[in-house]
Amino acid sequence: MTLALASPALIGPGIRRRHRIERIAGLGFAMPALVLLLLTILAPLAVLVVLSATNYEFGGIDMDWVGFGNFQKALADPIIRRSLLNTLVYVAIVVPGGVFGGLLIAVLVHRRTRSRSLYEVIYFLPVTSTLIAMATVWQFLLHPSLGPINGVLKWLGFAPVAFLSEPTTALATLAVIGIWQLLGFNMILFLAGLTAIPRDLYEAADIDGCSGGIDRFLTITWPLLGPTTMFVLITTMITAFKVFDTVAVMTRGGPVGATEVLLYNIYLEGFQYFHTGYAAALTFVFLAFILVFSAVQTFSLDKKVHY
Repeated sequence: MTLALASPALIGPGIRRRHRIERIAGLGFAMPALVLLLLTILAPLAVLVVLSATNYEFGGIDMDWVGFGNFQKALADPIIRRSLLNTLVYVAIVVPGGVFGGLLIAVLVHRRTRSRSLYEVIYFLPVTSTLIAMATVWQFLLHPSLGPINGVLKWLGFAPVAFLSEPTTALATLAVIGIWQLLGFNMILFLAGLTAIPRDLYEAADIDGCSGGIDRFLTITWPLLGPTTMFVLITTMITAFKVFDTVAVMTRGGPVGATEVLLYNIYLEGFQYFHTGYAAALTFVFLAFILVFSAVQTFSLDKKVHY
């Protein structure tokens, strides 16, 4: 106590020097992550914003400033409006199917003991496979005359269906393939959430008379899976918005533009027609949609989630 009162002038500079060293050390530790964030996210995003306000074409040596001209062009372009609508329809099909399908499979697999690992491997295989390679397999399966799926339909007495050649069925078919690819990953996430639920809660529910499977799911399992469900919902939505592989390999936007999605049109404008400035504006619109949808879901669901 005496030393503390007798030498404040000696202790004060030492404390300030230590704080200064801690700040420098903290900045040094954060610098690699900050540089990586700057180079991989912030700098490309800044370049994207600048290019979206120009008419730059890939390979050109000059460009003109057009301001919001590219965005006005996108709003007036019927192809872009159609691709945006197709993207929203695709998301509306894939998100519920991928989330609730993964939850259903996880609940069924979670109860198994000996065969659980086998089912986990089977359902997770589509996640590990290359979608471009699997697209070739799906093209064979869905072939109007040679595919086994149409063979089963013929055997049942139905007419064959050109799943990828009819405008009315092409987008829904791609959505089903998208759900098939997402089920395994979502199942693993839900299994992790189910494993984290304490077994004591189910035992207490049995004592209170809540012994039915549906009642236990609605009162215990589903509320406690809130954080996992919110994460799965947001990641599934982002993945659905980023659909590109199946469209590029299986339909190339056809038939008659029925499967043209926003990301595929960005690819065409940027890498086929070399309209880099216009593609940058479309990319900005694409990122804005993902950001808005993710933010709305996060803020609306976060209040309802039981952590």
